[in-house]
Amino acid sequence: MDNQLKKQAKKEASGRNVVPAVAAESQPLTGHAARPVSQFEAIKEVFTGSYINLLLFVAPFAIWSYMANWGPIWIFVLNFLTMMPLANILGEATETLAEHTGDTIGGLVNASFGNAVEIIIAIFALKAGEIELVQSSLIGSMLSNLLLVLGMCFVSGHFGGAKECSFSGAGASINMSLLFVSSFAMLVPTYYQETKTHDSEIEHDEAVLSLSHISAIFLVLMYAQLMYFQLVTHKPEDEEKEEEHKPALSMSSSMIILCLATVAVAFFSEFLVSSVNEVTETSGIPKDFIGIILLPIVGNAVEHITALKVAYKNNMELAMGVAVGSATQISLFVVPVCVIAGWIMGEKMTLAFKTFEALTYIFATLIVYVVVADGKSNWLEGSMLLTLYCLVGLSLLEITI
Repeated sequence: MDNQLKKQAKKEASGRNVVPAVAAESQPLTGHAARPVSQFEAIKEVFTGSYINLLLFVAPFAIWSYMANWGPIWIFVLNFLTMMPLANILGEATETLAEHTGDTIGGLVNASFGNAVEIIIAIFALKAGEIELVQSSLIGSMLSNLLLVLGMCFVSGHFGGAKECSFSGAGASINMSLLFVSSFAMLVPTYYQETKTHDSEIEHDEAVLSLSHISAIFLVLMYAQLMYFQLVTHKPEDEEKEEEHKPALSMSSSMIILCLATVAVAFFSEFLVSSVNEVTETSGIPKDFIGIILLPIVGNAVEHITALKVAYKNNMELAMGVAVGSATQISLFVVPVCVIAGWIMGEKMTLAFKTFEALTYIFATLIVYVVVADGKSNWLEGSMLLTLYCLVGLSLLEITI
């Protein structure tokens, strides 16, 4: 999701007007000057502006659980909880830095750090040789946006008082078309892996890997074209001009927070990933369930809450941008970046997903396309998407009756 849309969604969700933090100006009625916001107050707001940041108090226990070897369950749970506020702080710093740098460079900043949590977790998982966990978490991030978040947004819009919500069908169509492109890029290596086309197994695996590398490069190029489309050729002309507004947090402060948050995410990601294998062995929870259902919550929890608040206020256009736009960014940028990172690290990270995961993603994309094609939503369509997501989760747990 592009930075401008994120900013607008957060403003809508909070219900607050952004007050410029530049030089004081006289108020037209009172004649008093608005007090500039200090950097200390701006930094404090980043860390205290959301209730989810209270989970930062868990961080010392998360570190100690790993150092003192409390056990895989404690290590996983405590580091899992710590990652959510760090993802929120990382997102705030990214958005502020993007505001300072302008639309074009800001788009690059958002692309690089907007999904940093997912990418960092994936890199540490690749380092540990957990390729299937990386693939599951990527599929899970897209499914959670398309089914869980979008479904809850449709239901939330109903509870907000709207019998039926409307949004731009054309905008949704562009995102869905891009998701079809990414699903095709994953379907081809997956199908190729399932069909024996070489005499040697090694030759077959190398062919799948090579095809995945080529597909990843094309997906990154498609994402670059999407950014050019959004920022240059089809930039909205009726957008409110915000040149006069400067964020309270300075560029240097946002860069420092961004760097510190990234380093912290890297440390806690390593602790989290290191416990996954033992968690699956001791708890009986399948690794696929951890990857597809649990890990996506870490990086997307804050955006999910924002989407629900916006949908409740009957602004389904922004809610769609958060949900479907985030899925598009993951499919066109995060997925190929993980493949290229594996390529650099010498790990055989491919786009050949498990058959169940690939088919689930493709059918989910098709179903969402059918639901959003008319540019309208209601609670029943939301319930359909949530039901599908629950079925996916239950199938991964292999529950029997």
